[in-house]
Amino acid sequence: MEPNLPELPLRDIHLPAPIGWWPPAPGWWLLLIGVPALLFLLAWLWRWLRRKTVKKLALLELEAIAQSQAEAREKTQQLAILLRRTCLSVYPREDVAGLVGEPWLAFLDGPLGDNSFSAGVGRLLIEAPYRREIQGDLDALFTLCRAWIKRLPKPGQTSAKPAPSRLRRQGKPQAGQESKP
Repeated sequence: MEPNLPELPLRDIHLPAPIGWWPPAPGWWLLLIGVPALLFLLAWLWRWLRRKTVKKLALLELEAIAQSQAEAREKTQQLAILLRRTCLSVYPREDVAGLVGEPWLAFLDGPLGDNSFSAGVGRLLIEAPYRREIQGDLDALFTLCRAWIKRLPKPGQTSAKPAPSRLRRQGKPQAGQESKP
């Protein structure tokens, strides 16, 4: 038999108030900040690797052209094609694709900051296809192209327009000016 226990004045179980949606727990704050930061970091890393890859591949192909047993004229043509493809990989297509002749050489002078292409050994790139024999120093041309590839701008700094003074020398109107007939 059970002993007679006096009834105690107990209250019913009190549940805590429901958890609100605001403010979120610290883990949600970390997730809210961490996911965009991680996406930004991955995008930056992809661009950095891509730029490195363009330079590395261009330098490797440059060395392959230099070591090939082809004639000087063919090497010069391959070199011109390599520079064009490298420019199309780094710069906006509309800034590079239409350049030929003197404007092309002036564009190539941009990263180096001198006239090595338009007034130096780089002229072989536009003159070689029209000559029977190359009269120039191919080793100097390969050295110049190697230096040009190494000095390619960063992807965010791909301003492909030549300096205004260079545009005036070529007889082309500057932006905002009309050409005179």
